[in-house]
Amino acid sequence: MSGFFPSLEGFAKTTLATAATLSTVGVGLAYYGQNYLIYPSAFPPGSRIEVASPSDFDMPYENLELKTEDDVTLRCYLLPQRKELPHNVNFVDTPEGMTDEEFMATRPTVIMFHGNGGNMGHRLPLASIFYKRMRCNVFMMSYRGYGLSEGSPSEKGFQIDAQTALSYLTIHPLLSRTPIILYGQSIGGAVSIDLASRNPTKIEGLILENTFTSLPELVPHALPVLGPFSFLCHQKWDSASKIPSIPATTPILMLSGARDEIVPKAHMRALWEAVAKRGEKKTQSGREFKVGLERAKYMEFENGGHSKWHIWRFSILENSVVM
Repeated sequence: MSGFFPSLEGFAKTTLATAATLSTVGVGLAYYGQNYLIYPSAFPPGSRIEVASPSDFDMPYENLELKTEDDVTLRCYLLPQRKELPHNVNFVDTPEGMTDEEFMATRPTVIMFHGNGGNMGHRLPLASIFYKRMRCNVFMMSYRGYGLSEGSPSEKGFQIDAQTALSYLTIHPLLSRTPIILYGQSIGGAVSIDLASRNPTKIEGLILENTFTSLPELVPHALPVLGPFSFLCHQKWDSASKIPSIPATTPILMLSGARDEIVPKAHMRALWEAVAKRGEKKTQSGREFKVGLERAKYMEFENGGHSKWHIWRFSILENSVVM
C-alpha cells in the first residue's frame, strides 16, 4: 500500500498533463484548421477537378479568367443573354431589329454566390432558371480554392473575389448598363451581404437563401463539438452587423427553409429583423413605419431544407425582385 499513493499521484499528474496537451492540440486545430471545416471545397469528391459546363444545360456561355488584386486567378462562367435561346420556355418580348448585345443590355445581371460545398457547376440547374425562364444575364462565381480557381479559401479572400467580379461587371461595355442582383446561398449569402454593404450604390437587389447571422453564432449548431471553442472562430462573416449599411431602398428577398438542418431558421429571422429596421422612420396617414419594409420580403417554407433542390426555390424566383 505504501507504494500505491505515489503511483496514484504519478498517474494523476500524467492524466492531467495528457488532458492539457490534448486540450492545447484541440484548441490549435480549432483555430488553425477551421478553414478546412468552413470551406470544404473538395467535397463532394472531384469538386476541385470536375466542373460541369453550362453547355450541358443548353446555355451559351463564356469562360472567364479574372485576376484578383492579390494575384489569384478565378475561373468563372458568364452567361450573357441572347434574343433566341435553345428550348426557350419563357415569353420575353424581343423587339424586332434588336441585336443580341442590345437585348443583353436590357436584362438584369445576377451574380451567383454559392454555398461552401461543391462548385459552381453544381448550381447550373438554378442558373438555368435565372437564364432561361427569367432571361437574366448570369455571372457564376468560382471562389478561390473552389472548382478550377487558384488559391485557398478565406473570408478576406472571398471578399476580394466578390469585389473582383463586381468590378468586372461595372466596367463591362454592356453589362455595366444592367441592374446587378446578388443571389447568395448559405455562406454565399454572407458574401452577398458583405459585397452590398461595401458597394451600396452599385447593387440593385439581393436574394438571400438560408444564410446566417455570423459564423461564431452558427458554430454551436452546425458543429456542436466545437461549440465551446466558437470564440476562436476567426472567420467571422458577421452579416447581422452589415445589413444596416445596405440602403433601405435596395430590395431584399429572403428565402428560409424551416427544416434547414445546418442553419437554424432563427438566423434568417434575426437577419430579417435587421433588414426591417433599415432606414428612417416615416409617418403616413397617422401611422409610423420603417422604410426598409417597403422593399423587402421574407418567405419561410415549412418543408425547406438547406442543400436539397426544392420546387419552391424555382417557383418563387420566377416572381422575385429581379423581374
